[in-house]
Amino acid sequence: MLGLVVGSFLNVVIYRLPVMLEREWRQQCAEIARNDAAAVAPQTGPPGPAEAHGSPQAAQEPFNLAVPRSACPSCKAPITALQNIPVVSYLLLRGRCARCGAAISGRYPLVEALTGVLSAAVAWKFGFGLATLGGLIVTWFLIALTFIDLDHQLLPDSLTLPLLWLGLLLSLWAGTGAGGSGGATAAIPIDPRSSVIGAIAGYLSLWSVYHLFRLVTGKEGMGYGDFKLLAALGAWMGWEMLIPIILVAAVVGAVVGIITLKSRGQSTATPIAFGPFLAAAGWLMMMFGQPLVTGYLGMFTPRP
Repeated sequence: MLGLVVGSFLNVVIYRLPVMLEREWRQQCAEIARNDAAAVAPQTGPPGPAEAHGSPQAAQEPFNLAVPRSACPSCKAPITALQNIPVVSYLLLRGRCARCGAAISGRYPLVEALTGVLSAAVAWKFGFGLATLGGLIVTWFLIALTFIDLDHQLLPDSLTLPLLWLGLLLSLWAGTGAGGSGGATAAIPIDPRSSVIGAIAGYLSLWSVYHLFRLVTGKEGMGYGDFKLLAALGAWMGWEMLIPIILVAAVVGAVVGIITLKSRGQSTATPIAFGPFLAAAGWLMMMFGQPLVTGYLGMFTPRP
């Protein structure tokens, strides 16, 4: 139930956060343009009407994660509480607005149901305790980042950096018995040393690949958001998980990307968001990677 409710909020984040960032960037660009214009041609008279009342961006109504109230994109009718019950309202309304009958995207119940299922899986895996709290935080952040990257090829700092710092912070409680039924063997949180090394190695690994690729081809192969996302995953899961995460993300991303481009008749040079594959690989390693990596490393450990 908690996952379904959070999934409903994630729909708001996925839609509104990129719009908020775009508005902020446009306002910053307008501010820079005004400052440049004032520096080149200083005002000699009183400000005009537009200048007196500020920029167009300044006159915009507030738009953030809390306001305005959610409404139908077609008729702008406010969505009531009964119409906003995760998944259930969509099914009762048969995927249409209660007022105008316009179709509602199936993305909304998909995100809600996905968040509910993955949250339940995390709770089942780790039991009651700090490990479950950490797993839920990672899961919710990764879902939001996945769909934002799919829509805009953007991994916002306002999500990747808090995820990174939370991983480093919660590592301070690793191994204290606060990890729930998993105890010290739970996959998360990990000890501070592994967390810090994981964050550094996660960032530098993709940063190195990025600059090497640009040096060889003259093109940018990925964005800085991918570096920060892998650094966050390293902070949560440790440096040992970085190679499995990169391998799974790269292989699955290559296969899915080629199939998608071929089916759409697009060139292989068409950019594809890599964040969703990193997020999916990171979640799978969080859930199932610990015994796999431990077993693999155990093959090279001499037995008494």
